[in-house]
Formats: sequence, structure tokens, C-alpha cells
Amino acid sequence: MNKIYNNLNIENLLKTDWINQFNEEQKNEIRLGRQRKINLSHFVDPKFSAEQMKQIRFGLNRGLDVSIYAKEEYSYLEMKEIRLGLEQGVDVSLYANKDFLAGQMEEIRTGLRRGVDTSIYAKTEFNDSQMREIRLGLEAKVDVSIYAKTKFDDYQMDVIREGLEANLDVSIYANPKFNSNQMCQIREGLEENLDVSIYANPEYSWKEMEQIKLELSEKSTL
Repeated sequence: MNKIYNNLNIENLLKTDWINQFNEEQKNEIRLGRQRKINLSHFVDPKFSAEQMKQIRFGLNRGLDVSIYAKEEYSYLEMKEIRLGLEQGVDVSLYANKDFLAGQMEEIRTGLRRGVDTSIYAKTEFNDSQMREIRLGLEAKVDVSIYAKTKFDDYQMDVIREGLEANLDVSIYANPKFNSNQMCQIREGLEENLDVSIYANPEYSWKEMEQIKLELSEKSTL
């Protein structure tokens, strides 16, 4: 804030040319805040975009401690996830971290709401899609330790999780040497009670696996 305005409060500043540093969207947020008679000092700052100001304003409207997220380092989507967590009464300190992106924050917040052990996946090395697969496995009460590893991408995690939920022996394909399409062919073979050991080899493309699987399936119906 320019030194010439240091002794003026926000309301008085809004009557000076200081307001001209805000764009129209930001000015609209300020107007809305004044209408609700909330503490403008929390968000009337040109460093915040209009969308960030909106998230802070929403929090103030709901009587939340916005100091937790009213920080320039958080994008408006990250601010939203922290605000929603505060509204829902979850421990936002577990994800109010600038190293997490909004999608990761959402997965941790969702896990906290659903009562799963988020410490298993609330790690920056997992992207939001990987976190989702681990969360879904925890909700399904399967042994996520089999795939909650960074060596698996979210597509591989998904195929392993589905196998666990179907009570299949996923150890046959829970190997990063198999891509998700190959894993799918092995899982489908297990679902049909086929001898997948014949083609569960990463040297086979998923198309080759599919062909072998179809031939085994045809033989089993003879």
C-alpha cells in the first residue's frame, strides 16, 4: 500500500484514487463485501484476483477463519478447497499446504469427510488421480498397500483396485512392467477363470494378450 495512504482506513481509501488499481471484477467484490458489512481488510488487496477475493468473501460471510487461506500463494481453487474444508469441519491443516494443488486438496478433503486414513495418500508425490484411486480403495476396504505406490500411474492403480474389489489374485499383474491395458487383459482373464499365466508376460502387447485370452475363452466353452 502506498505510504501516502498509510493513515487511512479501507473505507476512506475507497474514496480516493487508490481504488483505481483494482479492475472492475475486483471492484465488484469490494462492493459486495461492503454490502454485507464484512471486514474488508482481509481481501481488499490488489495482489488478490477477483476470484481469490470471492473465496475470501465467501468465507467471511460464513464466519470462517479466512486467515488460514487468505494468502497470495494459494490459487482461488486452492482457497476454495480450504474454505469448503472449514465449512465441513475437517482438519484443513492436513492439506492447507502450498505444495498441494487444488485437485490433491479435494481428494484429501473428500477422504477426511468419508473417514478414511488420508495419511496413506496425502503426499505430494501422488497426483490427484492417484490419490483418488487410493481413496476409492480405502472406501472399499481393500488392501491399498498393494498399489499405493508412485511406480503405478492412476490407470494401473484403477485396474489393480478393481481386481482387489473383485477378490482376484492381483499379484499376477500388479507389476509396473505391465501397462494398464495389459493389466486389463489379465484381470479379465482372471474374471473368466482362464489360465492367464499363458499370456501374463509384459513382452506381449495388450492386443496380443487379448487374442490369446479370446482363444483360451473359446477353448473353455468347448
